[in-house]
Amino acid sequence: MKSIYDFSFDELKEVLKPLNAPRFRAEQIFTALHQGIPVAEITNLPKDLRVWLAQNFNCNLPEIVTVQTSRDGTKKYLLAYKRVENGDSKVNSTQNAENQGNVEHQTDLIECVLLSQNYGNTLCVSTQVGCRMGCRFCASGKNGLVRNLTAGEILAEVLLINRLNTTPAARGVTNIVLMGSGEPLDNYDNVMKFLRLVTAPNGINISARNISLSTSGLVPRIRQFAEENTQVNLCISLHAPNDELRQQIMPVAKRYSIAELVDAAKYYFEKTHRRVIFEYSLMMKDGVPFNCAVKQARELANLVRGFPAHVNLINLNPLHFDANAVLTPPTREIAMAFMDAVIKSGVSCTMRKNKGDDIDGACGQLRLRHMEQQG
Repeated sequence: MKSIYDFSFDELKEVLKPLNAPRFRAEQIFTALHQGIPVAEITNLPKDLRVWLAQNFNCNLPEIVTVQTSRDGTKKYLLAYKRVENGDSKVNSTQNAENQGNVEHQTDLIECVLLSQNYGNTLCVSTQVGCRMGCRFCASGKNGLVRNLTAGEILAEVLLINRLNTTPAARGVTNIVLMGSGEPLDNYDNVMKFLRLVTAPNGINISARNISLSTSGLVPRIRQFAEENTQVNLCISLHAPNDELRQQIMPVAKRYSIAELVDAAKYYFEKTHRRVIFEYSLMMKDGVPFNCAVKQARELANLVRGFPAHVNLINLNPLHFDANAVLTPPTREIAMAFMDAVIKSGVSCTMRKNKGDDIDGACGQLRLRHMEQQG
C-alpha cells in the first residue's frame, strides 16, 4: 500500500483518472495534504472519495511517540512509522506495533528537530531509519541502517511538524535541513523526489534556497546532485583537515579522499553558483585537542581557500559519547582560538550556536535511548 504523500500533483491526477473525478479534486487533495490535513478531515471532498483513498493508500502521518523541549525552545520529536509487507516493498503507516516480533507490524523510529531562529523555524529531518555511514561521533548509526525513508515519509515529517507549530502569526516550518538520521545521498532517488515535493508551488512550497542538505561525503553522488542544478545549499561533513585523521572517525573517508571531496564541492559551486558549507565538529580526545588545534585550523583553511566556501564550526554535543575514543567537546578558549586561526587564514568561518544540548538533541540520541529503554 503506497503512501498518499509519495505522489506528486501530476501523479495524483493519474491516480484519480479511473474514478473519472473532476480535475480539481486532485488539486484539493494535494493542497490539503500539504497543509498537514489528514484525508479523513478534507471535508470539501465527497465522503466516498475519502473512503476510497483510505482503502487504497496509506494516508497516515507519522505518530508522535514523544517530544522533548529544551530550555532554548528547541523541540525534538521521536516519530514512528509502522512497516507493512506488500510483496517485495515495505510501506509504512503510523500506528504503534502490536507485535514487535512480526515483520508486518514492525515499528520504525525516526527523529526530527525544530529549532526556533530569529529568521524563522528550521526543521531538521531524517532521511533514513538508522544509518550505515558509521561515523564514530554520531549516534544515528549505532545499530546500522534499517531502511530508507520514502519521499512521502520524509515529506510527512515536514507536514506534521509544520501543522503542529503554525500559528496565526507565523508559519511552523520556514527552513529545512536534511541533517537528521541517515545519509541523504545514500537515499538519493527518494531525497530528490522529496525536494521536488517540498518545493512544489501548489504544495507547502518551501524555497530551495531555504533547504540545506548535509552529506558525509559520497563524492559521485555530490557530482550527480550538482547536475540536478537545484538551489539547495550543500553542506559537507568534513570534521578533519587530513585523510589520516578523518579516516579515524568517518569510514567513508577510506573510500573518498579529502582532495576528491573538495573537488566535488568546487564542481557543485560551478554548476549551481551556491556557496558550499563545510561542517566541522570540534573534538577533544582523552583531554587533548583531537581535531581542534590551531595548526589543524590552518591546515583546514588551506584546503577550502580559493573558492566560495564557508566553514561552520560545531562544538561536539556534550551528550555524544564514544566509549573507545572518549570524544568530548573542547573548552571555549580552544574553540575560539581554532575559529580565529581559520578566519585569519582568509576563510569565512562561524561557530554554530549549540541548541538542544539539555535534551537528546544530537542525531540519533533520542531514538537510541528509547530503543535501549524498550530493550
